[in-house]
This record gives sequence, structure tokens and C-alpha cells, in this order.
Amino acid sequence: MIDASTLECVWAGRARLGEGPLWCPERGDAGQLMFVDILGARLLAFDAASGETRDWPLDEACCWLAPRDDGDGFIAGLRSRLVHLRLDADGPRIAAAWPMPEDEPAGNRFNDAKVDPAGRLWFGSMDDAAEQSSGSLYCLEGRTLRRLDSGYRVANGPAIAPGGTILYHSDTPRRLIHAFDLAPDGRLSNKREHIRFGETQGFPDGMACDAEGGLWVAHWEGGRVSRFAPDGRLDETLPLPASRVTSCAFGGPGLDTLYITTAAEDRDAEGLAGGLFRVDPGVRGLAATPFRVEADRESEAWLESG
Repeated sequence: MIDASTLECVWAGRARLGEGPLWCPERGDAGQLMFVDILGARLLAFDAASGETRDWPLDEACCWLAPRDDGDGFIAGLRSRLVHLRLDADGPRIAAAWPMPEDEPAGNRFNDAKVDPAGRLWFGSMDDAAEQSSGSLYCLEGRTLRRLDSGYRVANGPAIAPGGTILYHSDTPRRLIHAFDLAPDGRLSNKREHIRFGETQGFPDGMACDAEGGLWVAHWEGGRVSRFAPDGRLDETLPLPASRVTSCAFGGPGLDTLYITTAAEDRDAEGLAGGLFRVDPGVRGLAATPFRVEADRESEAWLESG
């Protein structure tokens, strides 16, 4: 399925911790791949038509972006708050912000995120040192923020299966990917071990689902991206010239290109570490669902309900 001969590094700018790839078809002439450098505190955009990548410095580390359904920029996860982020000719600016829940430990930060077909935002928190099991899995729906699972050292890589009935979520240091049944009202049930990485595989990081239900997983310290069948069986693997592979997302006009982010931190000997890669995966992906914004959302704080 994967055409490994098409693998190319489209940007070799050595992001310290490249993450959060998001395909934005409305940006540029042929779409742009937005991503972040968490440790470098910058936002980046790769333009598919020109092949150029632009970056903007940020005052605070950004961990991910998700589009808004009103078309007014993004909802973004910074280190300790969620923000409404607009990106215009003058660069990114924050229009509104909401803080991390008060009971999150001081050493925690937000991590990866995805939006489900109903427009709910799923995201995790993590111990920045990856030592304490203090991370949680959250769901933001309208103004309601719910904590739905906890006990993670690094809550990572949410992904939503086609149809929105299964949510995948990982605890990276434990080498585990969990699956949950996702109900139409946003409730989770039947948490189960879906995939367990072996020591030679590295650690599961960011994830994306394709249109056939396959789960694509970035291998941190494993130097590859793998596709797993819906039943959890390993289907295919694509090696990369960078050991710290962080995340992946489908893009291109037909959502038939897989973009892959990596990290250069502590990898000076790897010349393409921290680069942005793309490949023909042989399958189409799913379009990013925008976060459903309530009209008066920014006039009130969210309500903590769980």
C-alpha cells in the first residue's frame, strides 16, 4: 500500500519538537500543512503549491491547532491554556483564552488533540517531565469541559475512527494505545488495550485514521510510521531517516498524502531530524472536523463538570 519511493523531506528546518500536523485546504492556492514546534515555540505552515514553509514565533509553546466551524481561525492548545488563535498577514494573535483546570498539577501541560465528527474537542494533558501519572483526557463540548480519563504520564495522539464510534488514545511512556467506544452524546466506555508496542518499536506518539479505518501511528524513538488494521494487527511500516517521529496527518486535495512530523532535540547526528516529510500512503485519509463553537462562547468561561 505505502509507496516508500515517494517519501521526501519537504522541509528540513530541524524543529526541536515538530508536532500537531493539520491540513488546511482553504489556505494558500492548494492548501497548507500547519504544524508546530513545541520546544521552539513557533507556528509553521508548509504551502503545498510553492513548497515554501513560513514560521511565526510565539510567546508561549503551542502544542496543537484545530479549526473552528465559524471559520475564524483556530482553537489552539498552549502550554497552560486553550486559546482562540487568529492567523492573518501580521502573524498569529490570541483573541481569547481559557486556563488549564485548577486541579491540574503545576508541572503539567496540554498535549495532543483531535475533533470528533460531532465537533467535540478531545485533548490530553501530561507531566512535562513524563515521570508522574498526572495527565488526563479531556473533552470540550461548547462551554463544557469534562475530564473523562486520568492516570496518564503522557496523554497522547487521540484519533477518531471513521463514523466517530471509536476513540484511540495512548499513554506514550507505557507503550500503550487504548481504544474506547464513543457514544453519540460523547460518553466513553469499554476502555481496552488496543495495541502494545514492543521495546524495539519505540513509543506510540501522534496518530491519524484513514478512510478505511486503519490507524497510522508515529513511533517516537522508533524511526517509523506504522499502519494498524482496525483489529489492531500491524499492517505496514514506513521507516524514516529520523528516530523521533512525532505525528502524522493526511493532506492534499484528495487527502491522499501523509505528512509526518519529527523532532531534532538531542538528535544532532540525524541530518533530517526535525524535518517535515510526506509520502503516498496508498489510502485516503479523513478531513479534519472543525471544533463546534457556540455563538456566545467567548463571553463566558467554560463549566467544569467532570
